[in-house]
Amino acid sequence: MALLSFLGAIQQVTGSCYLVESRDGAKVLLECGMRQGRREDEEGNRGAFAFDPLSLDAVVVSHAHIDHTGLLPKLVSAGYRGPVFATNATCELMELMLLDAANIQEKDTEWENKWRARLGKAPIDPLYTTEDAEQTLKQRRPQKYDQPCEVAPGVQVTFHDAGHILGSAIVEMQVQDHHLTRRLVFSGDLGNSCSPLMRKATTLDQADVILMESTYGDRDHRSSSETIEELAEILQQAHRDGGNVLIPAFAVGRTQDLIYHLGRFYQEGRLPQQAVFLDSPMAIRANAIYSHFPHLFNAADQATIAANHIKRIEDWLPVLRCTPTPEESMAINRIKSGAVIIAGSGMCTGGRIAHHFKHNLWRSDCHVVFPGFQARGTPGRAIVEGASTVKMLHQRIAVKAQVHTLGGFSAHAGQSQLLDWVSHFDHHPELYLVHGELEKMQILQQVLRERLNWIANIPEPGEQIAL
Repeated sequence: MALLSFLGAIQQVTGSCYLVESRDGAKVLLECGMRQGRREDEEGNRGAFAFDPLSLDAVVVSHAHIDHTGLLPKLVSAGYRGPVFATNATCELMELMLLDAANIQEKDTEWENKWRARLGKAPIDPLYTTEDAEQTLKQRRPQKYDQPCEVAPGVQVTFHDAGHILGSAIVEMQVQDHHLTRRLVFSGDLGNSCSPLMRKATTLDQADVILMESTYGDRDHRSSSETIEELAEILQQAHRDGGNVLIPAFAVGRTQDLIYHLGRFYQEGRLPQQAVFLDSPMAIRANAIYSHFPHLFNAADQATIAANHIKRIEDWLPVLRCTPTPEESMAINRIKSGAVIIAGSGMCTGGRIAHHFKHNLWRSDCHVVFPGFQARGTPGRAIVEGASTVKMLHQRIAVKAQVHTLGGFSAHAGQSQLLDWVSHFDHHPELYLVHGELEKMQILQQVLRERLNWIANIPEPGEQIAL
């Protein structure tokens, strides 16, 4: 029998990784993501792979986010030289994401080794290097949506639009098992149906086994219109209070959504701030990649873009100032009021948002807006949960700012959207919940049973099943 092993994003949100092995000996790795959040989770990235990298025939990834692709250079460093299949847009975004991740690995290791030397400890190596990331990029095999391709002998993959970020895909995998064909469908990260620019996630109806994400399996998001109005009110209040607005945002996906909404406010005369800073070199480059693929946007936004003769995302928001260099970034901190600052990282684990927190988080007139999921163990999660102080840049900073969470801006499907997507499948295939915290999976598991009479499984880390 063909086998499926659950190796990552099992009872946790990050670190996506699944191994498919056919009876005829083909081995395909589905996702190779980095664990993010708690220190012990991140330390797990240094552990050995649960398989021999040299035995793999192919790797397939659903989209470019680091929790789905971030260990690919480590896989390559371990000797993997086979193809990495992904959509065209994902392949472009991977260059941006993986080179940045490698740079972070090298710099963080350099910093760590300075401390280790002072303590008389042996130095450590980076998880992987820029050279490893560059080699990974040579192994990309870009694919179009909805066109089947053979990725290994007897294993065929089709990518369908998941509506999460540019290039994101639902992965449909057909595995030949002697005279049978077994169909595995992995949802990837399903998009929120009201996300701007993105199309709705494709619905499928045939599968033998489904892996479905459950990041927000416990609840629905607030409606998009209410969330947009809430953001507008926050901006108005911040203007009255006289402080800055800080928005930690993921460079790919969330940042482009925010620029779209802020651009709408500007066009409608509802943006009181006179300056919006995009302080993320990665997000600035991601904007350029988004501009390469306007044909992947939803029809309504394509029409709006065409009608306004917009060539770049930045053109939609004329007061947007991009600050790619460290000097430009530091100059922002001289501004004490009237600015909206969008900066990475999305969960506040590092990046330029840390410096803006240092200068603003302790100010009661500052407003901090969280538009996305904050994993356990991250500074962002601590702030959302009401921490009075947070550690940033090796120091404690008081949290006096007004904190807002905007669940309606999530790029992930909410509970009802997950139920709707899975309800289109015929005959209740075997369903496994992945990419979620255990308690949220359990809530979704109960709702699936009550509303759809569907028994969903919650796999254990390392569990293996027959397809």
